[in-house]
Amino acid sequence: MKKIVCKNYDEMSKEGAKIIAEQIAKKPDSVLGLATGSTPIGLYKCLRDDNVDFSKVSTYNLDEYYPISKTNDQSYQYFMDDNLFNHVTVKSMDIPNGEAKDAQAECRRYDEAIENAGGIDLQLLGLGPNGHIGFNEPDDQLSVGTHLVELTQSTIDANARFFASADEVPRHALTLGMGGIMKAKKILVVANGKGKADVVKKMFSGVIDTHVPATLLQLHNDVTVIVDEEANSAE
Repeated sequence: MKKIVCKNYDEMSKEGAKIIAEQIAKKPDSVLGLATGSTPIGLYKCLRDDNVDFSKVSTYNLDEYYPISKTNDQSYQYFMDDNLFNHVTVKSMDIPNGEAKDAQAECRRYDEAIENAGGIDLQLLGLGPNGHIGFNEPDDQLSVGTHLVELTQSTIDANARFFASADEVPRHALTLGMGGIMKAKKILVVANGKGKADVVKKMFSGVIDTHVPATLLQLHNDVTVIVDEEANSAE
């Protein structure tokens, strides 16, 4: 795994956007795996400001709350529209359907859609304070395929700031599994702030631990981790 340490959030965002822009320039019809959360917002803004051409790009998002309406302003569909899709033209975009009647059928559909697209060329990941990626939460066992997951209390607490109260945070989500993430040809992780320092350190520890799902990325042969100085501060 390669680590790039940037001075601050803005520099991290620019560096991450540059890598994605280079991927699209190299392969205009790239299949991108995209992430939500507060960390990628600056990266998406850089891509918009740089007028990166997404017209031949297909995108698939890591996850979505379940159940949730696409028009709910806390849905990841709404987030992606607000931060990227309303500002660029993409060939196609797909996000797990938080309104699906049958969650298991939706998970199967999603895995098949990515496979039919030829797989993900570059997967963007944020990093949860507890080491989750997507909504693959710490556990004794981790799922390979897209699946319905019960969110941990720490994740609910971390996301509560986006809702009127913690009680409104959905307790479940649909998420790409670790197998789907690891199948991506390239993986780009962005993390900032002291709250991510311990998990960043564990990612480079040489130890695999399902209770820190991000440590599994050490098994992938093309991972770039971009952090700011605070996220790189653990001794």
